[in-house]
Amino acid sequence: MVREETVQMSVQELKRVHVIRQAMNNALRQREAGEVLGLTARQVRRLIQRVRAEGDAGLVHRSRGTPSNRRYRPALKARVLRLYATHYRDFGPTLAAEKLAEQQGIMLSAETLRQWLRATGVTHFQRRKRPHRAWRARKAHVGELVQLDGSHHDWFEGRGPRCVLMAYIDDASSRVCARFYEYEGTLPAMDSFERYVRRYGVPHSIYTDKHTTYRALGEPTVAQQLAGEKPQSQFERALAELGVTVIHAHSPQAKGRVERLFKTLQDRLVKDLRLAGLATIEAANQFVETWLPRYNRRFAVQPAQAADLHRPSPTARELDRMLCLKMTRVVRRDWTVAHHGQLFQIETQIHTQAVLVEDHLDGTMRITHRGQPLRYHAITARPVRVMAPTPPAVAQRLVKPKPTHPWHRRIWSDRHKTAATPMR
Repeated sequence: MVREETVQMSVQELKRVHVIRQAMNNALRQREAGEVLGLTARQVRRLIQRVRAEGDAGLVHRSRGTPSNRRYRPALKARVLRLYATHYRDFGPTLAAEKLAEQQGIMLSAETLRQWLRATGVTHFQRRKRPHRAWRARKAHVGELVQLDGSHHDWFEGRGPRCVLMAYIDDASSRVCARFYEYEGTLPAMDSFERYVRRYGVPHSIYTDKHTTYRALGEPTVAQQLAGEKPQSQFERALAELGVTVIHAHSPQAKGRVERLFKTLQDRLVKDLRLAGLATIEAANQFVETWLPRYNRRFAVQPAQAADLHRPSPTARELDRMLCLKMTRVVRRDWTVAHHGQLFQIETQIHTQAVLVEDHLDGTMRITHRGQPLRYHAITARPVRVMAPTPPAVAQRLVKPKPTHPWHRRIWSDRHKTAATPMR
């Protein structure tokens, strides 16, 4: 009599027991049983023999309850945990597994490392529950919508100055373009957008927040009200000249793709900057130029449609004339213009009361009128007005008027009238 042991069997094994029993009772042919189980007839015969010898427990896998033949050596596990504690203490399992492969040559899956860390009590990498948000489908084409934002963060962890990372992420493909700047303002926004356009082309629309760099907060002027226009920031005006639509998000969650990007970069990029020992903005920008292509190859996705909606980039000259600060200045009567606390003498003869002053990203300045550049030069010092010397004072000779002078006659007449007036 065959002795059967009570063994916890999986669903797949219970399914095999039922089919093998049917084959043993001649309800199914061995070939038919193999087709149902995805096995050959020979494998079915071997399973039948095992069931006859050991009962249903014979279908349980022989390796159950024994250490895996593919397990890692205990010495390797101890080395990995030691390296994690000394070099990658605040890394997540996925990033730590990547760095172990890149820097230490240890090929280890992120899930294996996660299980090892949990067994030792390290659980800081567990994800927190997120509030429910309405889901929005990605745009179908590359360049149809690009999200833009700046992240203020201690990117160098105290080794260098605090700075801002200006990042662009394509909504359809999650392709990232980023650069470090000292602050988040109009000039950094224009410089970063110019670099994006020269690399990928002009996008159809930009999705950003309501920062004063990207949205004007002032009230419209009378002329704008009459024309039905709204005030524009310098960045909005430049993108309008390029034919790019600027969309302002009403909440950070609305542009969640770029917000989640910053959460990832503040984890991965910060740690890579630390491992590289970088502490300056210039060195970090050079590092990002080689770091981002590897990041995009791993995390970028295939868009739903293959068409690219980026328009070809304008020429460098046209791009420079659009992505600049443009301000209207009044022309004085001496044909001078005041700008940034300095006077500029206009040399071109024009008949106008106002000109347009352009401050370009490279530090140069341009004065135009109706699109035509004007010749000018800076006035380094105001001319000193030389006053004429005051002539010495001449002593005046006192002249006594004659008794017949009208002044005397008027005084005598007033006195005579006063004396002749009777008292009441």
